[in-house]
Amino acid sequence: MSKLKQGILQVYTGDGKGKTTAALGQALRAIGHGFKVYMIQFMKGYKYGEIFAAEKLYPNLIIEQFGRPNHVKKGKPERIDFELARKGLLKAKEIVESGEWDMVILDEINVALDYGLINLEDVLELIKNKPPHVELVFTGRYAPKEIISLAELVSEVKEVKHPYRKNFKPRPGVEY
Repeated sequence: MSKLKQGILQVYTGDGKGKTTAALGQALRAIGHGFKVYMIQFMKGYKYGEIFAAEKLYPNLIIEQFGRPNHVKKGKPERIDFELARKGLLKAKEIVESGEWDMVILDEINVALDYGLINLEDVLELIKNKPPHVELVFTGRYAPKEIISLAELVSEVKEVKHPYRKNFKPRPGVEY
């Protein structure tokens, strides 16, 4: 199948649940049309349900993680967090600029930016240098205004209610 003539930048941000899920929905749609999709997950280093599904069902979807199993503490990132985020960004540049992938999802890149793990200027350069046919999808809370300004599609996911507020524990198949 042919690639897109014009890929855009999509951003899924906000404090609600479902940003990564929305990006994966875009991936599933793209794969259905024969596209190749590469997802780079910043800040995540343990296997989620989507990784298991991709490995079993979707040869046109690669998910690579650049994070550690523990959560990064805002304002107190460790050296390894900077190193992993930097490696993730370098991989993202390689994948985007190769032009071999029709859609590239940078999951939680907005959070990595907000936590200061990567530089905004480097991400803006990545956007600027993307081949025209590549669709970029950014997820994560705290999308910077500069990214929002460049994006052609921005959706904000707002939390109205969440079971965590009632001390529910994360459930496999639903939260991860």
